[in-house]
This record gives sequence, structure tokens and C-alpha cells, in this order.
Amino acid sequence: MSQGVQAETGLPADWPAPDPDALALSRELSARLRERMETRGSMPFDLWMEGVLYEPGLGYYSAGQEKFGAAGDFITAPLVSPLFAWSLAGQCAEALEASQGDVILELGPGDGALAADLLAELERQRRLPREYWLLERSGSLRQRQHERLQSSVPHLVDRVRWLDALPDAPLRGVILGNEVMDALPVVRFRRDAGGISEFHVTVSGDAFGWAVVPARDAVAAAVQAIERDVGAALPTGYESELCLQLPGFMATLAECLADGLLLMVDYGYARRDYYRAERSQGTLVCHYRHRAHWDPLLVPGLQDVSAFVDFTGAAQGAQDAGLAVLGYATQAHFLMGAGVTALMEARQGGDAMAQVQMAQQAKTLLLPGGMGERFRVLAAGTSGMPTPSGFSLYNHLESL
Repeated sequence: MSQGVQAETGLPADWPAPDPDALALSRELSARLRERMETRGSMPFDLWMEGVLYEPGLGYYSAGQEKFGAAGDFITAPLVSPLFAWSLAGQCAEALEASQGDVILELGPGDGALAADLLAELERQRRLPREYWLLERSGSLRQRQHERLQSSVPHLVDRVRWLDALPDAPLRGVILGNEVMDALPVVRFRRDAGGISEFHVTVSGDAFGWAVVPARDAVAAAVQAIERDVGAALPTGYESELCLQLPGFMATLAECLADGLLLMVDYGYARRDYYRAERSQGTLVCHYRHRAHWDPLLVPGLQDVSAFVDFTGAAQGAQDAGLAVLGYATQAHFLMGAGVTALMEARQGGDAMAQVQMAQQAKTLLLPGGMGERFRVLAAGTSGMPTPSGFSLYNHLESL
């Protein structure tokens, strides 16, 4: 083991080491993944990603470790500032009125910050839904969400309902997802001179390593479809990701919407930008204790593993499922169209420190160096749904 690396984990020596309980969970998950590789010798990366994120009781999103905020691994827009939720509230109010709906379904609700701030703002606007549904399978996160809601909006908790799965009957209202699509498992592929290869994970001594094998038929077909869309073959040696699950995921959400709006926020690109020739190493990124890096094989179950979203694929999936794609914009452009500046001015009050703090939060949400350019917003709706006002200033549908 080289100097500067933790012998037990492979993490850089100056990064925080996992505590013993977390390390024990990671070892158990690693052993389970090794067992699965014994019969096949290796595992496609999308199956590996599925395991390290969602293995019951052991995966990153299934176990009880801290994930969000200063004590976790990353921070999301709702944790940066309530301005994010306040801006989305207006969009939800518009959609509830247009659909004559009474339900908001939030996917992957994190620690409940978005739900709490959104409900508070909708109450202020006198547009509260009859029910606010949280799709959350993790018991520990459900507890966090309940505590957050009980602390922030105790009088509204009785409107909140937790779901283990998507509802059986289609709803009228809004389906909302912030940083959900990036956590769908992805394939890692490579364009070779003789065809398409994909990356598998294999056992390498006491650790995990990479193997490159001929791509599955579905993967090869998906890469060829990407090349047709971008108008050229990818360069030899080009590596990237694709999400085989994304079209089906969007179709499933569309089936849940009887009348209303689907609003998704995530980091990603339109397809022609995603698969630019110079972006030849892909977009895979891992987060461990607020440190971003590019090795998804370290400390299984203790770090977030994600890839940027192909928003063209997401939009196509929604359209193929019968929804109208209404809007696509950067987070900055969307929040500006949704009135974030007016909201900020109205809420700053006379407290100079509060004004400075909110201005700093707004910079993180809006500026290209923060979340403003990297994050995108996609809206799709049932027949007759109007385009949300968040796209009134900028709507870049032509780039999809």
C-alpha cells in the first residue's frame, strides 16, 4: 500500500476514516458482492452500483449512515436555502390549480427539508395540497423526515403520508424529484475500434478491480442510438455511462400521473453535450464526506456513487410514455423564471446579517460556479398542462 492511502480502506490518508460500525457494514456488503461474483467471475457495473447503493440494510441508501448536510457526504439545494423550495412552491401551486389536483408526490425526499419548506410556503400562498406523499423506503430516513417536519411544520404533519412504492392509482397533482435520476444505476462503456465494450467489477486480491468485456446487446444498441443522435461515432477509446433504466423509470412515473406535472431537478446535460468528444472519461462521480472523487470501488456502501443525467433520454422517456415535454432549463434560469429574486427581496427584512446570508445562498443556487449551470430542470405534463412559469424567461427545449 503506497504512502498517503489508508491501508484498510484505500481512501486518501488525510480523509476521515469510517467509524468501526460503518466499516463493518462495508465489509459485510463487500463479502456479499464477492459471493455473487464467484459464479460469474465479474459483475456488470450497473449491477454493482445497484448493490452498493440499494442492497437491503447495507447499501448506501438502505443503511442508516448520515448522508446529507455538514455531517454527511454532500449537500443538496433544499439544504442550501429555503429559496429553492419557495421557488418550487409557486410551480406546484400552478400545477395543482391547472390539474385540479390535491396531491404532491416527492421522490427521494432526503432529510425532509424540501417537503417542510414547500409545505410552509404553500400554506403561505393558501395552496396547500390535501396530501403530501413521500416515497421513501429507508426507515432511518423516514425518521429523519418526520423529525424535520415535526420541528418545522408540526401542524401540517397530518397531511404527510409515507409510501414504500409508487401509488397503485394515478394521482392528480405534481410528482417532484430533486436529485433522483442521478442515483439510477448506470452502465460504464467504452467505444473500441472493433465495437462496444463495457466495464465489469471483479475481485482483485483483497480489493475490487475492473474488467473490460464485450458489451451486452442492449448496451451496444444503446451506444449506437447515442451515436445516431449525436451524428457521429464516438472516438475510439471513448468512455462514458448510459442508464438503461431511465426510459422505464420515466414511463413508470408517467403512469402515476392521471393529470398534472412531472418536475425533475438534477445535474446533467442534453445528449449532444453529454457525449461530446472531449468528455471522454464520462461523468461518474462519488461523494464521501464532502469530497468528490472518481473511484466507485472504494468503501462499498459508504459513499454515494452517481452519474450525470442524460436529459434527452429522460425527456424522450417521458414523451414516449405519453407526456408532453414542457420545459428544460438550467437551474439558474428556472429559478429566475420562478421569481427567486422577488422571493429573496420579500423575505430579507431589515436584518443585515440575514440579507448577507440569503445572498450567499442565492449565489450557490444560481451562479455557474455553484449549482446554477450544472443542475437542470425538466418538466413534463399530461395533455393540456401549461408550461410552468419557471420557464418563462428561458426554455431550452430545442437543445434536447
